[in-house]
Amino acid sequence: MKTISQRAAPIVSNRVFRRWLRSATLTALAAVLAASFCTLARGATLCVSQHAKPGCFLTIQSAVNAAAVNDTIMVAPGTYKEQVTISRPVSLIAADHGRTIIDATGLPTGIFIDGTASAPNAGVTDVTVTGFRIENANFEGILVANASNVTLAKNQVVHNDRALDTTNGTCPGIPAFETNEGFDCGEGIHLTGVDHAIVSDNLVTRNSGGILLSDDTGATHDNLIVGNAVVDNPFDCGITLASHGPASITKASLPLGVYHNTIAGNRSSRNGLGVEGAGAGVGLFAPGPGNKTFGNVVIDNVLTDNGLPGVAMHNHASFPMAPPVDLNDNVIVGNRISGNLADTEDTATSGRTGINIASVAPVTGTVISGNQIDDEEIAVAVRTPGLVELHLNDFEGGSGDIGVENLGSGSVIATENWWGCSGGPTAEGCAGTSGSVVFAPWLGRPAHSDNDE
Repeated sequence: MKTISQRAAPIVSNRVFRRWLRSATLTALAAVLAASFCTLARGATLCVSQHAKPGCFLTIQSAVNAAAVNDTIMVAPGTYKEQVTISRPVSLIAADHGRTIIDATGLPTGIFIDGTASAPNAGVTDVTVTGFRIENANFEGILVANASNVTLAKNQVVHNDRALDTTNGTCPGIPAFETNEGFDCGEGIHLTGVDHAIVSDNLVTRNSGGILLSDDTGATHDNLIVGNAVVDNPFDCGITLASHGPASITKASLPLGVYHNTIAGNRSSRNGLGVEGAGAGVGLFAPGPGNKTFGNVVIDNVLTDNGLPGVAMHNHASFPMAPPVDLNDNVIVGNRISGNLADTEDTATSGRTGINIASVAPVTGTVISGNQIDDEEIAVAVRTPGLVELHLNDFEGGSGDIGVENLGSGSVIATENWWGCSGGPTAEGCAGTSGSVVFAPWLGRPAHSDNDE
């Protein structure tokens, strides 16, 4: 089935769409902020300085050990060669952004917010870390495990994952509870078993991968990843949402999954270029039986020049499977996607791809809308036995490019999209379709305009 009719659809107002997009972003942000902040009793303020300042601690860890619940620790500029482990509610504040450095050379992690002692439930809450440069750890720059209401803001997470063996794809010595991180050492920032965290305005660069949300030690849900620059991480995705098998410390009856997280307003560029097929701009993965990555929102991000598609959704297990996989109800809306590479292996696309939905199991409830995709040979590729719909996207490809490619046995409905020219995908100079795609009616002009407010 190639077409319903050969007519252009009336354009939906750009102003209406942008109003809806802003409203959706603000609603998601407000929900997480409301859940993440609570009124805390104000604690004392402790200081850390390398210069033997009276009343100050010489190391960050000694101040953390001395802090009471809800205390604030102010850290003076300098280079602190240590791993900092936090297991109580405190605020760790760098006095001078970028000049307060945690150098974890030879150590597992730069900052470890550790709630695993009381697993399977979140064991630490209400921790803030802001303003640090965290570098040279063997594994993650920042690892958060079994925690709630954590804020990581305005940090620079640079050149961690130093233990990565790129030849063998292993990470010797990584903690056993990180069940699937041998090939990337956990990435720059890793949340596992974490809820209602805010990861905001960080620079994450030159780690194996960027920011990882996983469920090794418990469900990771209702977190906000917003306004980060995740660039030049060569061996994995910029931002990854991945459901894994449970760790040994995880109670068997504990619900797992990576769900209801919002990935908003980030820049994810030039990740996953170290080896072929290493990483997407944003990856949503539920690879095997029982894995659950569902109900997440990827909105208003800039996803460019990554080693896999700008957004990649993958499931690889045979179907039917038990227990069932859940890769449903994920939302990919309002992103700018450009210059990313093809998907590989069993999710392979035939060329450079903006968005790839590839699942052996049926995927339901996927929303792909309002995205601007250019400089890709295939704007959206779909390989699933289920139904996928995508509307109000701008495919800026020209003749020879594919706006939507159906590589699977399922149905793809791609009505009310812009195909690069007013004639729709059958016209010369427009992006086309491949496989069974319902594309009419289409838009007669782009759905978006940079000047349309």
